[in-house]
Amino acid sequence: MPSRIFWGIASFQVMAMFRRGLFYSFLSIYLRFYLGLSVTETTLFATLPMLFNVICQTYVWGGVSDRRQLRRTLIVWGELLAGIGTILVWYLHTLAGVGQAAGYVIILGLAVVEIFWSMSNVGWSALISDIYGIEDRGAVQGRLTSVGGLGRILGIWIGGLLYDGMGLRYEGWGFQEGVLFFIASGAMVVSVLPMLLVPEGGIGKGGGAPEAPPPEAEAGTRAAFILFLWAMVFINFGRNSIAVIMSQYLALDSGLALAGGMISHVVNMQSVAVIGAGLMVGRLAGKYGHRRVLIWGTWGAAASLVILAGVEGLAWMFAANFIRGVSEALITASAYALASVLIPPERRGRGFGLFNATFFLSWGLAGTFISGPVIDGCMALGVPEVSAYQAAFMAAAVVTAVGMGLLLKVGPAATGSR
Repeated sequence: MPSRIFWGIASFQVMAMFRRGLFYSFLSIYLRFYLGLSVTETTLFATLPMLFNVICQTYVWGGVSDRRQLRRTLIVWGELLAGIGTILVWYLHTLAGVGQAAGYVIILGLAVVEIFWSMSNVGWSALISDIYGIEDRGAVQGRLTSVGGLGRILGIWIGGLLYDGMGLRYEGWGFQEGVLFFIASGAMVVSVLPMLLVPEGGIGKGGGAPEAPPPEAEAGTRAAFILFLWAMVFINFGRNSIAVIMSQYLALDSGLALAGGMISHVVNMQSVAVIGAGLMVGRLAGKYGHRRVLIWGTWGAAASLVILAGVEGLAWMFAANFIRGVSEALITASAYALASVLIPPERRGRGFGLFNATFFLSWGLAGTFISGPVIDGCMALGVPEVSAYQAAFMAAAVVTAVGMGLLLKVGPAATGSR
């Protein structure tokens, strides 16, 4: 496969992760401490948009992708329309003033934007499987995760600087004045350009020869795929239930009380680990199999949550986030590779829509139904803030462990792995 195609995909991944790190790493703090939403309410900025995203991936764009065999087209239009929508969300939230109403305008506005982003998400997942063969997908995903980590580091760093105007403005300035909204929107538009180096995709449409179902796919029955999806639901819901609350925990006045710049350093330790581990995934999977690598990644995710729940201190926060980054790289690449074996080529749009749902929903629903209620409930009972957040970390570890148990029931034969 020509290197220009990989670098076109990789450049898109860098811009996508830059935008996510820039925007979402600090939006939770803005909603919680500037606009005054509760912890559970802040999780809604991920929950409602991700519900819209998953519904549209599964029931709208997945079907369009399969019928028309469109991949790149969905990505391009999805990013462009989402970029325009992001600017509109900022403008509408300023009309609502400062307070909870403005917070809910952001939440509902991002939910509408996700209708368009979901076009890009489903097209992206199917495109990788169209272009690369089974034996290469895990390694390619690992490399893409690694280069994406570079974009995420830059995005989080810039987001930390601009959140309070490099210390010259007030906390929340970057969102209230629209700077972070505009940069995120610009990143979406720019990310479309490298996709011009990439073929449309689809079976037999510039993405390689049509692929016959491999022996692994015959063994990967529908029941095995469903069990695999349930395992990924618990694994992703557990490890990602703290995604929204992590920056809040680091900023707690009763805890570490870190400023935006230091929060970006702690969070970026996860990105640094993603870069290193992403480059190793292909080699590890080739030697030990994707299933075993996925199991290792899940163990790492659970271990990092136990550390966060049981130990305080800045050094431990760096250590826990490093382990989280390693586990993220292992889980992202190996789970995708296993899913690509279990999903028939002609149903990649819908199949990856379901697989993506286990990840996208975990960013919101997990926080709304696990970490948010645990924290708010504990504080209502008089538990100190820091301890309430730590209770949420332990609950997340338990959920992740349940996913591990289900994953172990998906045998090696079902996934064509070891």
